[in-house]
Amino acid sequence: MLVALGFLMVAVFMFLIMSKRATPVVGLIAVPVAFGIAAGAGLGIGDMITDGIKALAPTAALLFFAIIFFGIMIDVGLFDPLVKLILRLVRNDPMRLVVGTAVLAMVVSLDGDGSTTFIIVTSALLPLYMKLKVSPVVLTVVAGLANGAMNIVPWGGPTVRAAAALGISPSDVFVPMIPSLVVGLLVVLLFAVQLGYSERRRIGTLELTDERLLVSAGSGLRRSATGSGGNGDTPRTGGGSGDAGSDDGQGFVDGLDPERPTLRPKLLWFNALVTVALLVVLVMDVLPIPVLFMVAASIALTVNFPRVKEQQEAITRHSSSIVSVVAMVFAAAVLTGVFQGTGMVEAMAQWLLEIIPASLGPHLAVITGILSLPFTFFMSNDAFYFGIMPVLAETAATYGIEPVEMARASITGQTFHMQSPLVPAILLLVTLAGVPLADHHKKVLWRAALVSLSMLVIGVVLGQIPW
Repeated sequence: MLVALGFLMVAVFMFLIMSKRATPVVGLIAVPVAFGIAAGAGLGIGDMITDGIKALAPTAALLFFAIIFFGIMIDVGLFDPLVKLILRLVRNDPMRLVVGTAVLAMVVSLDGDGSTTFIIVTSALLPLYMKLKVSPVVLTVVAGLANGAMNIVPWGGPTVRAAAALGISPSDVFVPMIPSLVVGLLVVLLFAVQLGYSERRRIGTLELTDERLLVSAGSGLRRSATGSGGNGDTPRTGGGSGDAGSDDGQGFVDGLDPERPTLRPKLLWFNALVTVALLVVLVMDVLPIPVLFMVAASIALTVNFPRVKEQQEAITRHSSSIVSVVAMVFAAAVLTGVFQGTGMVEAMAQWLLEIIPASLGPHLAVITGILSLPFTFFMSNDAFYFGIMPVLAETAATYGIEPVEMARASITGQTFHMQSPLVPAILLLVTLAGVPLADHHKKVLWRAALVSLSMLVIGVVLGQIPW
């Protein structure tokens, strides 16, 4: 009964958001509540949802203050030089822009935090997408794939969870999988080239002259908003609006107006130092990430906007992004709470284990790698690695498969996992880019599956994962 309800709940939820019959927030709340009651949760569903909210509250706090902090850094001009450099390299070629998106996302993903990666990549590159009329969906797809592949680094989370759940060393899990990671990133780059080439053919390379690059800020933003190839939303990436800048810096990209009143050029090095220090301490794992961003946001607000009114205005400028993504996080808590509280997750996992024929036992590592795609998509990494992996590893041990080999197989599905609506970072990405989650899923899911499977195949070929 629980197995059938669990799979049906997932199917109904995915149908509603993919067909755009409900927003993700509504789907994440209404569908689990209905199926939770059908599963016999009764009034206990309140405790289940509360537990889910408690579990995701730190994530909501992280996103709240991360959006404020990086929003302030965008407002004060910290990323303007980076955007100008990228503009010089990309020029007017959609192909270079899309490939550059993949490379930038890979590099920034080294900090191990998807939210930080997506904020930086979106704030730096979305204005260029708007200017060149490249679909913002391409940005979310490429950034999501790049970050998903990089998510297996030990400080990213999944590798540590797998190692902790099975009592092994994270380095023993990750280091042998480096070739798989390299191949996965190459596949991501190939997808970036394919998407960039497709966009180049669709819109053609724009022959922009310096005169066109220096048109008025207001008209430039209106032109980009109506011809972006996306849903027409203007990017929420700065305090003003402008057009693409020339090489001499007299103009700039949409949404990063060089004349906006929030710029703080005299504080550029201070803001850069604060940002670098934040990322360094984040990687060192000295304090919880939400606490780090809370402290950093308070420092950024105090130094850059010393007046109370200015601080309030700074927060208000990014309120729409904050409300959208935090609401999504708490809505996702309903689904995870019902999933775990009713026992659907455990029932579904046990059912899958029971239907695996004994003849496939020796291939359980590969099966785990394949199962990690749907499992980690529909549940949290914590639920998968601490709830299901020990059961899978114990079963595999009877066939001579080592726990470390099972752990390696399990992390190959992370590229697919990162596209899940239960992952707050991907919700932040689509929110900042103004892309419907359904549109993102239509383009990214099959590509993410291929990236994950390519990493699994390389692991098998090189003997890191037993066939």
